[in-house]
Amino acid sequence: MKKLSLVLLLVLCCTAVFAQQGQQVEMADALRSSGKIYVVVATISIIFTGLAIFLFTIDRRLKKVENQK
Repeated sequence: MKKLSLVLLLVLCCTAVFAQQGQQVEMADALRSSGKIYVVVATISIIFTGLAIFLFTIDRRLKKVENQK
């Protein structure tokens, strides 16, 4: 479970570094000016949180099954 957390943190850090290379994105400027960027960020956050919870519950169930055998 620590490995999964470490990999997830590494991926998030790498995407943040690569996304900030000074490129102008017109769509992001339009979303930011209209206030819709917050909806996009909230949706992505909800999806990632749901996936993380799902993976942790699967990991916990798998450990229970492995310990039973």
